[in-house]
Amino acid sequence: MIVGIPKEIKQQEYRVALTPEAVQRLTGSGHSVLVEKAAGEGALFNDSDYINAGAKIVSTHGKLFFLSELIVKVKEPMPEEYVLMGTKHVLFAYLHLASSRNLTEALLARKITAIAFETVETSDGSHPLLAPMSEIAGRLSTLEGAKYLQRPWGGVGKLLATFSEDELAPKVVILGAGVAGTAAARTAAALGADVTVLDINEDKLRAAVNMLDGKVTAVLSDQKAIEKYAAEADLIIGAVYRPNDKAPGLITRDHLKLMKKGTVIVDIAIDQGGCIETSKPTTHADPIFEVDGVIHYCVANMPGCVPATSTDAISKAIVPYVELLADMGWKEALRQDEPLRKGLNMHQGKLTCEPIARLFELPFWSANDALESESEK
Repeated sequence: MIVGIPKEIKQQEYRVALTPEAVQRLTGSGHSVLVEKAAGEGALFNDSDYINAGAKIVSTHGKLFFLSELIVKVKEPMPEEYVLMGTKHVLFAYLHLASSRNLTEALLARKITAIAFETVETSDGSHPLLAPMSEIAGRLSTLEGAKYLQRPWGGVGKLLATFSEDELAPKVVILGAGVAGTAAARTAAALGADVTVLDINEDKLRAAVNMLDGKVTAVLSDQKAIEKYAAEADLIIGAVYRPNDKAPGLITRDHLKLMKKGTVIVDIAIDQGGCIETSKPTTHADPIFEVDGVIHYCVANMPGCVPATSTDAISKAIVPYVELLADMGWKEALRQDEPLRKGLNMHQGKLTCEPIARLFELPFWSANDALESESEK
């Protein structure tokens, strides 16, 4: 199979899907790997590193798509990439279709086969390809929040790092006790903040408290609790995740009126549409905006600012699945591997992710039915 690794063109996205080490695993098994020129530079990999791993360097974006069968990239395709894809392509990437009907319909129209990293799901309900970036985004959310708490950015002017009981510890409220929320809580607690984690799942809350040796307060979430703790918070981190679906709206504009001026909100869930009513996607170049005196940080590709760390994590997580697709062929791999099959979002114009079909009121096909219809051709 010909595997193509394009250079990411999303604004300030410096990651690359596979490291040279991962590429060498593929070429060592006899697969052809094409890497776009300078694709790895943002993550500190040179073209020569990929050449030494057995890859071939392709000079242009369009040529890479034209020559490749399996496209492995980090972020969802940008509009200018839609026309580069067609029925022969299998796309393996973070798609987050819930955030964009236009993206969903455009990819369906191109009749590609699209497998989303974030919807690959194992038998225990975990998402092994989403977890590494959730962990990094969670840590970054606390660090970015700490920065924008500073007065020059419009924050309340409190230092998140406190090391004495006599110091005023900022209040950090985290919505969601999953991978991202727990990582945010661990980082905030390590810096000495007063941390409260809210979730509707008692088991997740209990696990977070145990992991953090009781250094955080766990609260079963409902609207009353959200209102109470949001009003007291200096930093709010939205870290909820609804698998394969749009993030639930937890903080409304009315809630902002309860908050002190200079409160900071970091909405990690912005990739899935955001869990804050007033959120909108931002970039690393222009990351914040203010609504009713509350600072919003809603960068849609947070881990992209630490590409060396995040590329290593992504590559290690996805390469076994890339090998599976390449070794078995994508059709057989999807038929035989249930976690990978759960990652199938669309095939030949058929939408195979039920929550997305429901969200956008589009026809839904089960993955098995979509693949079976292909085999009957």
